[in-house]
Amino acid sequence: MAAAEAMHAIERRTIAKVSWRLLPLIALAYCIAYIDRSNISFAALTMNKDLGFNAYIYGWGAGIFFFGYFLFEIPSNLILEKVGARIWIARIMITWGIFSGLTCLITGTISFLTIRFLLGAAEAGFFPGMILYFTYWFPAEYRGRVISTLFIAQPVANAVASIASAAILEMDGVLGVKGWQWIFIIEAVPAVLLGLVILRAMTDRPAHADWLAPEERDWLQARIDGENSQVESAGRMTLMRALGDPRVVALSLIYLMSVTANYGIVFFMPQIVKGIGLTNMMTGIVSSVPYIIGTIGLVAWGWSSDRHRERRWHLIVASTLGALGLAFAAWSGASYWALLGMSAATVGIYGSRVAFWPMPSIFLTGTAAAGAIAMINATGNLGGYFGPFIVGWIRNSTKSFEAGLYFLAACSLMAAIITFFASRAAGAPAAVPSPSAAE
Repeated sequence: MAAAEAMHAIERRTIAKVSWRLLPLIALAYCIAYIDRSNISFAALTMNKDLGFNAYIYGWGAGIFFFGYFLFEIPSNLILEKVGARIWIARIMITWGIFSGLTCLITGTISFLTIRFLLGAAEAGFFPGMILYFTYWFPAEYRGRVISTLFIAQPVANAVASIASAAILEMDGVLGVKGWQWIFIIEAVPAVLLGLVILRAMTDRPAHADWLAPEERDWLQARIDGENSQVESAGRMTLMRALGDPRVVALSLIYLMSVTANYGIVFFMPQIVKGIGLTNMMTGIVSSVPYIIGTIGLVAWGWSSDRHRERRWHLIVASTLGALGLAFAAWSGASYWALLGMSAATVGIYGSRVAFWPMPSIFLTGTAAAGAIAMINATGNLGGYFGPFIVGWIRNSTKSFEAGLYFLAACSLMAAIITFFASRAAGAPAAVPSPSAAE
């Protein structure tokens, strides 16, 4: 009894130390990454007119980021697994900060498409690298909450970017620089600076953590190794076998639908909100509201998914809520009621992430996990191209965002349907392994 209590005390102490050491740094890095990939949505309020972009060209450019991301995602994550997270994540952040800043120099369609593609290539591997990194440091039963902490950065970044970018846009003409150019210049600096911090502060593996006591390092490494052994007892997968596994394919399709819905909102939210008749500054403030509300749902979903040791139904319900919210926003038209729908949609879409991302590590380890997580994220993030591209095309054709929002609602609903049928048929995991079985 005393030994069990002592072990439990070590567990609580270790997880607390790891969480306080790693999560703030990682969440801040993801927040900055998300700002730099989505600040184009606010720059577009004046950039599109200055450069002569219509909704179709803007949607194409906003989304082509994800083709660069897609092409380099798997190689990037495999390199991270080999050389370590500290060096590779720092490299990613510094290079994407540079390309994000260079966006201020675009002069037309070709330069716009080129720099957005290169920005995606530079950032490739960041998010799946963080998911992989969590599997080195957190036992499976903690990963829903941990991933929810990471994903808090997404709505927070959208909220912060909405307000900050709107304020920076007011700098139009300062030093002869356009307001939309200032957005890219100012918001690129934190990525480069934080990349240098990560190079000094991040620890690759528990064995290298001199900030943990020896018994804490031993407990954590034994727990992680035990869970990996449990997964591998069913057969250790090679990289190629993992990439073709039906569960990985199912998860890739689910994430493709979910991300399409998400980025269709992210890249057009300011333009949709401004349609109510607001100033740029008020558009920024009002656009932040759905993301703030989405943060609450994100935390609640992560807590519930871990507490019940269940992923599949949490993912289905969240994706369905996202679909209903988007459909309601479309039905409401350009009104404040649409904000209610958008808020429900962000709760559902962000909540789905914390149930989704712990799934791959339930049946994958090592290089197979690195490659499969990267493939799932790369395939899913193609939705970051399709969402803005299709919504932009629909907006150009119909002169309204209504049909585009219905399309996004259908994508979120498809994520729920595929989860219910395809993941069940493929045997995709739904439950968290028991810690006692891993030990």
